[in-house]
Amino acid sequence: MLSRLVPQRYNIAAGFLKPFAARGLFSRTDCLAEHDISIDTSALSRTEAHNHGKLPGKEPETEMAKHIKSLIRFRGGPITLAEYMSEVLTNPQAGYYINRDVFGTDGDFTTSPEISQLFGEMIGVWCLTVWQQLGSPSKMRLVELGPGRGTLMADLLRGTAPFKPFISGLDVHLVEVSKFLRLQQWDKLHCRGLPTATSSTAEGHQTGTAMPSGVQVHWHRSLDEVPDDLPTVYIAHEFLDALPVHQFQKTERGWCERLIDIASDDSPLHFRLVLSPRPTPASKLLVDRRLGALPFDQKAAMKGLEVSPQAMSTAGDLAKRVATHGGAALLIDYGRNRPYPTSLQAIREHQFCGLLEQPGKADLSAHVDFAAIRQGVGESQAAATCHGLISQRQLLQSLGIEARLQALLKTADTEEADMLQTGYLRLVGGHASATASVQGDGRQKGQQQDAQPVQEGMGLTYQAMAITSEDAPVPVAF
Repeated sequence: MLSRLVPQRYNIAAGFLKPFAARGLFSRTDCLAEHDISIDTSALSRTEAHNHGKLPGKEPETEMAKHIKSLIRFRGGPITLAEYMSEVLTNPQAGYYINRDVFGTDGDFTTSPEISQLFGEMIGVWCLTVWQQLGSPSKMRLVELGPGRGTLMADLLRGTAPFKPFISGLDVHLVEVSKFLRLQQWDKLHCRGLPTATSSTAEGHQTGTAMPSGVQVHWHRSLDEVPDDLPTVYIAHEFLDALPVHQFQKTERGWCERLIDIASDDSPLHFRLVLSPRPTPASKLLVDRRLGALPFDQKAAMKGLEVSPQAMSTAGDLAKRVATHGGAALLIDYGRNRPYPTSLQAIREHQFCGLLEQPGKADLSAHVDFAAIRQGVGESQAAATCHGLISQRQLLQSLGIEARLQALLKTADTEEADMLQTGYLRLVGGHASATASVQGDGRQKGQQQDAQPVQEGMGLTYQAMAITSEDAPVPVAF
């Protein structure tokens, strides 16, 4: 910047923040180096705080808050929202996912695999059908990105265990950055073998044998580390939503970027959102790229834009892999087939909370722009294609979840039956006007009056997309 420019800071306009205030600014993987975008912050200055009277108390300062403050001061100004998100979630020392269990009733949120065994079993059915469409190869790799506690993979392996030709040729790879979650996955899969570690990174478990299936399980920090020499099925369930996002706002000065800065002394929070005084390198690179793929009327209506370049890049990498060696990728997440102006949210103890509250103590996630995922596949120039979107309800019902539920209910006691039915309804549930063909006693009914309303759940909010090579058959359910 020219030295004659008057240093200024532009707070985000109250009108722009209003929708977030109504949502409480509510609400996961480290940005790869090639996706990191730095910005010139020389035109952003910090106004000295003026203390008038007694200051309100600040919220407790977390270790992550101290780290982010040091990062901002070292950089000489605000950092991007994407960098903030990456640090908060996966910083090796204080990241949200690194050192604790965040899933289930005692954590901050519950995912589909934790709700019912039905989910992992149905994903196993899908993987089995892909294997059959590939010609039942004697060896196939199964990769899960962000496997959480390992519940989905455990249910998948147990459910497909009777299909010996499938399970005997399977090689499982888990992409996980958290040492703590690797231990959970090791236990959930009943792995045998000795954990390996290096003195410098203490990665923990790297390879084990899942029991009783005997399948070899390997751990990696990134998709790049996973071998790419066999037909492979990739599963990314609630993975894309954890990848860092940039947010931009359309102004008279052009598309400016939302940034994270240290808050003034009289704020109860340690950080605040500010708007760059002019377009940043990130906005110049990402806004035109994303808007250029939209219809004119949709592009013209956009006043705000959220972009995850790492999600688009991941989709491109998956496309190249399945196009080269065969296989398919299954992506399941909450989202839609068009961009969001803003969707980044924070969740703590199963409740939405402020986006900047207690950094490192709450989950951060963004809704997935599946049209951008499709764009990432196209930009990869791989001979691959996308299938979907379809709802999670359509996916699971096409794979036979209701028939599996009926089979389990035949041998379930009263408590087990209640849990199975409740879990089923949460997985396929949606609008109250929809109906489920399962009655209170678990029997299927043909008459509409005998069906009970579907509980509000994940069935319509969560969407599924598949990526295959161009010459592959259309995957089951799509």
